[in-house]
Amino acid sequence: MNMHERPAADLPGLQLLAPGEARLAAIYEYVGAGIVEVDHEGRIVRVNRQLCQLTGYSATELLGRTIFQETLPEDVDNDLKLFRGQLAGETDRYTVEKRILRRDGTHFWAEVTSSSILDGAGRFLYAVRVQHDITGRKTAELALARRMDEQAALFEFSERLQYVTSAPQLHEAALDAIARGLCCERAAILLFDSSGIMRFVAWRGLSDDYRRAVEGHSPWAMDEKNPQPVYFENVEASDFSDDLKETIGREGIGAVAFIPIQQDGRLVGKFMAYYDTSHSFSDPQLDVALTLARQLGFSMARLKAEEARRGAERGALQLVSIVESSDDAIISKDLDGVIQTWNAAAEHLFGYTEAEAVGQPIVMLIPADRSDEEPGILARLRRGERIHHYETVRRRKDGSLVDISLTVSPVRDATGKIIGASKIARNITERKEAQRKLLDSERRLQELLAAVPAAIYTTDAEGKITYFNEAAVDLAGRAPILGSDEWCVTWKLYNPDGTPLPHHQCPMAIALREGRPIRNAEAVAERPDGSRIPFIPFPTPLRDASGKVVGAINMLVDISERRQAETQQRLLLNELNHRTKNNMQILQSVLFSAARKTRSDEARQVLGEASGRISAMAAAQRVLYGTTDASHFAASDFLGAVCQTVQQTLSREVNIVCQASSGVLSNDAAMPLALILNELLTNAVKHGIKDRTKQTVRVGLTEQDGEFELYVEEDGDGFDLDAVRNGSSGLQLVLGLARQLQGAFEVTRTPSSRAVLRFSAGTPS
Repeated sequence: MNMHERPAADLPGLQLLAPGEARLAAIYEYVGAGIVEVDHEGRIVRVNRQLCQLTGYSATELLGRTIFQETLPEDVDNDLKLFRGQLAGETDRYTVEKRILRRDGTHFWAEVTSSSILDGAGRFLYAVRVQHDITGRKTAELALARRMDEQAALFEFSERLQYVTSAPQLHEAALDAIARGLCCERAAILLFDSSGIMRFVAWRGLSDDYRRAVEGHSPWAMDEKNPQPVYFENVEASDFSDDLKETIGREGIGAVAFIPIQQDGRLVGKFMAYYDTSHSFSDPQLDVALTLARQLGFSMARLKAEEARRGAERGALQLVSIVESSDDAIISKDLDGVIQTWNAAAEHLFGYTEAEAVGQPIVMLIPADRSDEEPGILARLRRGERIHHYETVRRRKDGSLVDISLTVSPVRDATGKIIGASKIARNITERKEAQRKLLDSERRLQELLAAVPAAIYTTDAEGKITYFNEAAVDLAGRAPILGSDEWCVTWKLYNPDGTPLPHHQCPMAIALREGRPIRNAEAVAERPDGSRIPFIPFPTPLRDASGKVVGAINMLVDISERRQAETQQRLLLNELNHRTKNNMQILQSVLFSAARKTRSDEARQVLGEASGRISAMAAAQRVLYGTTDASHFAASDFLGAVCQTVQQTLSREVNIVCQASSGVLSNDAAMPLALILNELLTNAVKHGIKDRTKQTVRVGLTEQDGEFELYVEEDGDGFDLDAVRNGSSGLQLVLGLARQLQGAFEVTRTPSSRAVLRFSAGTPS
């Protein structure tokens, strides 16, 4: 049995031929087309030799397979649909073009005609499929279609280029043309930036990581004269570095082409075509790529030229608008000094209309006493010089004079030759008047500062001395060096305690550094002759209209006489304190001696109480004369001194606890408070303490919003103020002194015994 056929028993309805069978079998085997017979499931039941040659498979390998297994997946659906229609009797013949896989993995195009073989009842038995290899024709058709599509892409790109008006529009059209014309999956455009680095300006289908990794890479130098396309049909087989291969591989790129973009023969960038798999670049395809690159380069140049032209037009229109709307007079003249142009501001400034001025010599604006200015200006212009902000005087049409600031620039033609000049004249009459007023004001201010009988000086923002009056020279014993001396006019500085005070830490330096006035500071200045002057500074920052510190002014007040007066006052106070203290000590001694000699317990008690009151008054006196303030004393110092004195008159078991105190009191309140506190403390110890093992009395003197509260507190039962008001001489003394202080006295008994005096901070009447 022939290896290409199956037994006759497997082919129902087939009638074995007579003697001509061998000849027909030979024709079947060697006909110039592949023949395959398939059953209703599409399984191959017989093939001829030509089909085996076309596919590369043997008949044994093909038998039992379906016709759809050897078809490219994308062509299966169409063939299967038609075959099912043939089985259903919708047609007994159809022709289809499809791609068939060979054994070596390649494929060929075949034109397949499938004909139905039916039994006598018209039922489908099998199909005979005749396959002709049309690969050459299809290749030519596809190539032609490819060329037509490329030409269509170029034509469409050329058409769109006529309407693009911006770089983004151009890039979008170019990417469309590249994708269609080169049949690539992804594309990008890169251009050199101002620093000569190739940067992405447009792209499709590329990740941010990939673009960052390859940006700046170029296969050509920036000054390459004739850059040619560079392409890699298989990236894996390229000579790229391993790192670059890895980067490209992560992006899923199998092949890539670099196409140079030029403008006027100069390399300006490139476009890239990317393929997901390996790709063969044909010469026609590279020609299309270069054509696209040339069109892109031409269009980029056109856009640049258009933008330059529009910019020039805008500049010209803007210049005309500026000239016409400028508040400054703008005039042009030729090298003979004849006026060529004259704007509205010039008419307003000088009084001549444009018709009156154009064509006239510029000297008509120059006063007679300044006639020598114009020849000098023209000479400098011919040398190509520019005259900046030259202040002069010009004459108006009505003969009046006006102060102006003049800027003159040479005007050149296209070859660079100087053909005239442009003048900008600004009216500075108001500024000149303001300067004169400012100078007058500064002069009057300096006269005023010079007349002030106190040292005054100013600095700039960095602390450099910019001005000082004669009083500053007298105080410092030297004349400061303007622009050199810093922070202070003095030779050396000291703190009030005599320690050196560096100039950069003086009050003036702090005021400039922190931008705030400094008050309540004192310092000592040493003159070059070694003498020292105590003074109080008043540094104050000076600010401009925006609030920025631009300098500072300082006044130094000599307090030498005040210091001498304070020293003399301190001596007198010390002497008075000494004499008063001696008198109180003598009085205490007399009372103590009288108490010791008397035999009356009542008299001894009265004399002891009197001695305690004098001790309290002496403690208050020490506080008064110990402060530098002649009219006030600190509540904390006062309370501590009086409590300590009373403590000395009590037994050791008694503990007086002074709570935190605050506030400042008038000296007039010292003696009444000392006597009240003495009475309340001794009364609390004698009559209030119930537990003799815990003999503690708590005392406090606090201030809030100008109101003071003095309290004495212990854990005893206390007393009823109304019940003992008239029976206790000590309480009578407390109430009388409270009235003197214009205060209110009260006693509470729960949860502990507490005597409280509330009074204002004012001076008692």
